Amino acid sequence: MGEQNLALDFEFGALEHAQNYRRALINELAPYLRGRMLEVGAGVGQITSELLQIPTITKLVSVEPNPKYCEVLMRKFPGHEIVQGTIENVGADSLWDCIVSINVLEHIQDDVGELRRYYKRLVESRGVLCLFVPARQELYSNIDRDFGHFRRYSRSELREKLNLAGFTRVHMRYYNLIGYFAWFFSFRILKIRRFSSRGVWVFDRFIFPVTNWFETRIWHPPIGQSLLAVAHTD
Repeated sequence: MGEQNLALDFEFGALEHAQNYRRALINELAPYLRGRMLEVGAGVGQITSELLQIPTITKLVSVEPNPKYCEVLMRKFPGHEIVQGTIENVGADSLWDCIVSINVLEHIQDDVGELRRYYKRLVESRGVLCLFVPARQELYSNIDRDFGHFRRYSRSELREKLNLAGFTRVHMRYYNLIGYFAWFFSFRILKIRRFSSRGVWVFDRFIFPVTNWFETRIWHPPIGQSLLAVAHTD
């Protein structure tokens, strides 16, 4: 199967157009992206390519359970260290300064157990977890089921689960207010089950930069399409 067909498995093809979205997300997390870093759930490397450009990261290891996606990663990033599997395939005695988990936790049934595994690998170095997940269960739709999502998160639920896992200081905010309404209309009301490449491109180029500037500099919205959390072990 070719890389292009692989990318369509979870709409990676359409989401390739979300360049401003990815860069804004990584820029917001940039103060915490440092030292020895673990990327959990690398997919076909859309976030990996951004992380590899950050000079404060001294070592980056990408973890991906899907062997077909691992093949794509190896072709895209020759020489980059990739672990095929899950966080459990990374040595429990490994020390990490940061773990990045973007749109991964919702795929894992025992999400608290997964967060505890992150905590174990961060606590000795007093590291930080950068977490990004789909938000608001009222948005849960057929496309979430197709993607293998068990849930979408509220602030209170995510904070409680992070605390249960051992994280003590948690900063979080809802992300992408206009995306909340676009998702509700497209996937709850119209029941669409695919992303539109053209729609993603238009949103990313003309709408997201304006709304993200407003959300980051003027007003953090009370709801959003996603939740962004930074969780500390100290």
